[in-house]
Amino acid sequence: MKKYKIAAIPGDGIGKEVVPAGQQALEAVAAAVGGYQFEFEVFGWGGDWYRQHGQMMPADGLQALKGADAILFGSAGDPDIPDHITLWGLRLKICQGFDQYANVRPTRILPGIDGPLKRCRAQDLDWVIVRENSEGEYAGVGGRAHQGHPIEVATDVSVMTRVGVERIIRYAFRLAQSRPRRQLTVVTKSNAQRHAMVMWDEVAQEVARDFPDVHWDKELVDAMTARMVNRPATIDTVVATNLHADILSDLAAALAGSLGIAPTGNIDPERRYPSMFEPIHGSAFDIMGKGLANPVGTFWSCVMLLDHLGEQASAQRLMRAIERVTQDTSLHTRDLGGTATTAAVTAALCRFVAEA
Repeated sequence: MKKYKIAAIPGDGIGKEVVPAGQQALEAVAAAVGGYQFEFEVFGWGGDWYRQHGQMMPADGLQALKGADAILFGSAGDPDIPDHITLWGLRLKICQGFDQYANVRPTRILPGIDGPLKRCRAQDLDWVIVRENSEGEYAGVGGRAHQGHPIEVATDVSVMTRVGVERIIRYAFRLAQSRPRRQLTVVTKSNAQRHAMVMWDEVAQEVARDFPDVHWDKELVDAMTARMVNRPATIDTVVATNLHADILSDLAAALAGSLGIAPTGNIDPERRYPSMFEPIHGSAFDIMGKGLANPVGTFWSCVMLLDHLGEQASAQRLMRAIERVTQDTSLHTRDLGGTATTAAVTAALCRFVAEA
């Protein structure tokens, strides 16, 4: 029987609750479909590891993950540890170490969820946001000097390479080409950022020539926020820089009803390294340990994981079960206005998977 090795990294906060729920969902799908099984290896890296060892993950952590078929990640963030340490020490270390340069975030209004845009029909908000995930504003280039003095200076330099820009825009065009509407919006800010973003625009123009069947347009990032709210039906696939897509995808999740339902795939399209799948909601320490975390974002991330592994039938089965969960308002967690617990939602999902 085929066996997939999954590295599970719960991380911090509610990641410790939703990742085990995701594992249950994957095991339920494997049992229902048959023909393969999962072998999970859990890595206890994160804030607790940092308190014990002075680092978020071991120096040889990437080597330990390298043999996995995929990574299921929870969250990184601890109120007692500076955010730049938790992020760069764990999540970004994996993303950059494995060159997971395509961050893919699907967004749509799931059945039973009431989004904040009252005039927006469910079919009007069905997007995929592609985020450049390896360089740009999060390249990590910069520094501080004269700390503590009036002349203190701090810099963060956005770094864009032609290789990095071309590969993410080409990935986005291919993704748009595979979707029914074959439509792509390239988000930019080249009116103010007159060097790197102008190159971004130029590369988009060049790559577009290879995809004559994809209709594409260009939108300034500030105008894009208004378009997402006022004209959601005009959007399908979106590509943007690391920072711009980070912000836009959180807005997209909120417009779809909750950050708690939104998934992410950190993809190495060339499959040189394992790709990593995670919910976008963060560690949410305020509800940690209360059983209130919404596991739907993790379940949807597991759909993406299954699809990446080539188990499309299983991915579709799990997505149908997710839609049955969200359709039933008694299974809505607090972020969706309900009172359901993480355990109750997970149990229902596993039951729906078995019945599908």
